[in-house]
Amino acid sequence: MTDPTNRKEGWEKEMLEKLVFSSLQEQRRARYWGIFFKSLTFIYLYVLLFWGLGWVGDETIGISDKHTALVDLRGEIKPDSMGSADNVNAALQKAFKDKNTAGVILRINSPGGSPVQAGYINDEIRRLRAEYPQIPLYAVVEDICASGGYYVAVAADKIFVDKASVVGSIGVILDSFGFTGTLKKLGVERRLLTAGENKGFLDPFLPSDPQQREHAKQMLTEIHQQFIQVVQNGRGDRLKNTPEIFSGLLWTGEMSIDLGLVDALGNAEYVAREIIKTERMVDFTTKEGFAEHFAKRFGKMTANLLTGMENWQLR
Repeated sequence: MTDPTNRKEGWEKEMLEKLVFSSLQEQRRARYWGIFFKSLTFIYLYVLLFWGLGWVGDETIGISDKHTALVDLRGEIKPDSMGSADNVNAALQKAFKDKNTAGVILRINSPGGSPVQAGYINDEIRRLRAEYPQIPLYAVVEDICASGGYYVAVAADKIFVDKASVVGSIGVILDSFGFTGTLKKLGVERRLLTAGENKGFLDPFLPSDPQQREHAKQMLTEIHQQFIQVVQNGRGDRLKNTPEIFSGLLWTGEMSIDLGLVDALGNAEYVAREIIKTERMVDFTTKEGFAEHFAKRFGKMTANLLTGMENWQLR
């Protein structure tokens, strides 16, 4: 016969094991639910943050009513930047292709940059206007629209400014430094090996060569003439026949109206409401992701520390 005492102890042990196992299950279940809700909260905050910063989401999705398309051109116009031709042209293409776009506003706040990149944008605006003749494009200047920025703006049907905007700087610049005296004082000798007598063209560590300087001036003059031609083609008879317009000077918004550089006063909201007659605006500007933004900033900082290169600049 089974000992009643042993049977009782076995029953108590079994009950204790069940209680412990059940408690462990409850703890594990509570931990899983805790992780689940924490993950949901993290994802929600992550999406909310990046949506607020404009790094996720596409404002153009689901727009079924007529609207004014907005594209921003901000900062220096150069490759691998938000003001690059790739980014600006991609945004313009989306804006024009949208079947509900009543008109496009290119909002500019740029000191200039690469003449090549500015030329790409100017050419694309003209191509899109020819392909979609029913959709007008207006340039709206915020603080500054200088040099390469103005090179882009003249492709628009009309240019609007604030009275205190800064417009112009129709010129080309090539800047550099000369370190020959400094190197000599430091006892540093520049050793440069080239194949081709002009391969060290305008090397900042070598004395300035008169023939190379003259060649550089000729290139600057040629690019300047190209810039002038683009402005004249874009502005036509609206442009005053004043030589100083092309001297590289800057003008206020009010002065630029008198010179025919721009057409009228007005901001983006005014143009959408009064000119395009479609007050609702949808932003088609290309957005930069967080990882891409960080990588570009880090790469730029590193490049600036390690290299010093001359650049042709419309500024």
